[in-house]
This record gives sequence, structure tokens and C-alpha cells, in this order.
Amino acid sequence: MSARSASSLTFGVAVALVAGVTLGNGGANVMPVFVDDFSSRFGLSDSGAGLVAATQLMATAMVTLLLAKAAARPGRVRMTRIGLALSGAGFLGAAAATDPVTLVLANLVVGAGLGAVYAAATAALAATDDADKASAVTISGTVGVTALLIMGVPAANHHWGEGTGFLLMASCCLAAWPLVHRLPDGPATPAAASAGTGGTTGVRPTAVLLLGTALLWTVTQGAWSYASVLGRQHTGMSPSAVSAVLAVSSVVALVGAVVGPVAARRFGRLRSMAAFVTAQALAMAALILTHDPVFFTVAAVLWQACQLAVLVQMLAAAALIDPTGRLVASLSGAGALGTGVGPLAVGAVLDTAGAGVLGLVLALGTLVASLPLLRMTVSGPSLSPEPLVR
Repeated sequence: MSARSASSLTFGVAVALVAGVTLGNGGANVMPVFVDDFSSRFGLSDSGAGLVAATQLMATAMVTLLLAKAAARPGRVRMTRIGLALSGAGFLGAAAATDPVTLVLANLVVGAGLGAVYAAATAALAATDDADKASAVTISGTVGVTALLIMGVPAANHHWGEGTGFLLMASCCLAAWPLVHRLPDGPATPAAASAGTGGTTGVRPTAVLLLGTALLWTVTQGAWSYASVLGRQHTGMSPSAVSAVLAVSSVVALVGAVVGPVAARRFGRLRSMAAFVTAQALAMAALILTHDPVFFTVAAVLWQACQLAVLVQMLAAAALIDPTGRLVASLSGAGALGTGVGPLAVGAVLDTAGAGVLGLVLALGTLVASLPLLRMTVSGPSLSPEPLVR
């Protein structure tokens, strides 16, 4: 890392990273609240609201993947601000929409803008002098700010009328404009980038690695989407109790973001990440299969903590392998793609095979999906070096 020019993780840099990653992934994280607004404002069915949500999520994922290579070059602040302007305009359009067609088009614009923000912000993680610390701080900050947005958007809809939650998101895009000024930029020259990658200036992930990442987040997001439903049905807890358990687990899970880098330094990235993945798979299966409220609570906390530990280690490993940031942005895009299809895929399995089969499928899917990522942490053999400048 010392061979390349890297940015210190100052307060300003940390704020820029948190602002970019939070908004870039904001559509996925706040989507449950958005779906409620879609349904109530336009009388959409579950499938109709899901289609609107999928439009935004797929746009975010595809734009992130398409801009991953561009995000490895200088100009990340400009790319982020263009994305903020585009998504802000989309949020305003969603707030003013009077029919479903306009709503879909507005969400398409939102997704495209957020994809540009997400590509630039995640690529910037690789430009810091401590990838593990930068990933941990960014993910922790993102979790905290996202929690505020999840509370703020429905509160705005409740107090000021339906659709005003989108105005809040647009205002966040405006507020983030000056904050992202300190976003670490890409290498100015091929030589600067090659200093950290053994002579190459951009790392193009193979289809296997991208598919593994997408599958991992398909499983994770899908299970999270149905955690509340399964908790109520299997444990007999009230909706408010299940919501409280999941909310607490999300906050307590921040421990995973801190423990992940520490475990990587002490036990090695491969062994620690393999342990977290295994624990995540077992906790996920237990969460779905258990009928005991206490066991459900413990499983939820363990699952979320291990998930954040895996996420932090994945981002840090990708940043160390490819200092240009292209690999981090590509994996983030693949994860966003999995996040978009996760609820549909898991819902289909749950409807056709039941919770018993679903628990086993998700546990096995987690283990299988993690194999390319574990291989990446060793020496990057599943990666194809590609010159940044042809």
C-alpha cells in the first residue's frame, strides 16, 4: 500500500465515504419504506409495487457495474455529484408523480443516479491508506445514517403527506453535494495505479466472482426481507416485538464491522472470513427454522454481525488487491444486483417448498456463494488483470 499514493482516513474523508455509500445504497436499504408509499399512493398490488422497486434496484446495480471501470480513474467527485443531481431529480419526480408510469420512470432515474454515486464512492474505499479501517468506518456510518433515513422517510410521509419522504431523500442528495468533496480520487496515471497491483492498473473480476457476490447478496437480502414474517409465524411474537428484535440486531451487528478487521489481522483474512461465513450460514438457517423467541433473537444478532464482518472484509480485500477501486465498485454492483432479485427468489422458494427447505437452501447458498470471495482473499486467482488505459 505504501507504494502508491493513498489518502489518510481523515474526518472529512470518512464523512465523504459515508455520505456516498449511504446514498448510493440508499434505495436498497430504504426500499421497504418506499414500497409502502408506492402501494398506498397509487393503490398498487404487491407485485406492482415490487415492479417499481425492482426498476430502481436493477438500474442502480447495472449502472454501478457499467461505471466500475470509469470509477477507477480520476473524477470520482464529479461522477458522484452528477449521480446526486440525477437521483435528486428522480426523487423530486417520484414525489410529484401522479400516475404509476411516471413513478416507474422517476425510479429509473433515481436508480441510475444512485448507481453512479455507489460506483464512485465504493471505488474510493481503495484509495485510503488503511482499507480495513476505511471499510469498517464507512459501513458503520452507513448503518447509522440509514437507520435515521428509515425512520425519517415514513415520518415525513406521515406528517407532511404521502410522497414527501422522497423530498427528504432529494434534500439528502443536496446536502451530500459539499460533503463528497473530500472523496479520495482514482490514480492520475497508469503508473500510479500499477505500483499497488504488481504492474496492472485495473482488475476485472471474472463472471464467477461476480455471480458469487450476487448470489451471496441474493440470499442475504432475500432472507432479511422475510425475517419479520417468519419470526411472527414461527415464534408467535407480535409484529412490534419482531421489529424490535430486528432493529436491535441491526445496531448490535455493528460489532461485526469492528471485529472483522481485528480478526483478519490476528487470524488471517481467509480463516477469519471463512469462519464468519460459516457462522452467518448457520445463524441464517436457525433464524428461519427456529420456533423459540430467544433462539430467534440470538440468531438474528449473530447473523447480522457476521454479515457485516463479511462485508467489511470483502471490501477491504478487494481494495488491497486493486488500489484503483474498480474491483470494489464491480463487487458492489454485483451485490446490488443480488439485493434486487433476493426478495423475489426467496419468496418463490418459500411459497413452493416451505421454510424448512428455505433454511437449508439459504445456508447452502451462502457457503457456495462465498467460495469465489474466499479464493479472492488468498491471492486473487479468480481475477483477470486488465490495463486501465488501452
